[in-house]
Amino acid sequence: MDDRPYFRPAALDALLADADRLGFAMSCEDRTGSLLATLAASKPRGHLVELGTGVGVGASWLLHGMHPDARLTSVEMDPAHQAVAAEHLGHDTRVSFVSADADAWLDNYAGPPLALAYVDCRPGKFHRLDDLIDLLEPGGLYVVDDLLPQPTWPNDHQARVDSFVAHLPEHSNLLGTVATWASGLLVGTRI
Repeated sequence: MDDRPYFRPAALDALLADADRLGFAMSCEDRTGSLLATLAASKPRGHLVELGTGVGVGASWLLHGMHPDARLTSVEMDPAHQAVAAEHLGHDTRVSFVSADADAWLDNYAGPPLALAYVDCRPGKFHRLDDLIDLLEPGGLYVVDDLLPQPTWPNDHQARVDSFVAHLPEHSNLLGTVATWASGLLVGTRI
């Protein structure tokens, strides 16, 4: 079976070219992106969040699948990286880019319950998972990637991933599946 996506967001090639120009090597890969688009499509009129915009590759996939009435908030602490995302995706009125540390965003979020949270940074994954789960609506989706070793990982990162996966059963309000597919994924649902 060929598991490469049969669709691609319009802005994807330009975003990847800018990521390469900036030396940014942490964008989500195509299979993960395709899954994000599919999951986003399952949440019409939902409020979605991406913690860790990077240069906007994940956001482009989410937007590709989103219903016209859905909304995406994408949070990134590096303004130079987020500027790339805003340049290519900012015309889409469904997305709001927030320049903030994800911890600060979690502290201050006061919007509607989240239909989907895609976490591509440490807060909401390796710490503050319970805080993020509390923001999900019942049936809300929780997605993380990069659970398999990546060339961009610092030396001490495997221990974080191992601890994250080992402690997942302690979260009684999250039912999830870990998959050794793409970059290593967890797809969960708030119960």
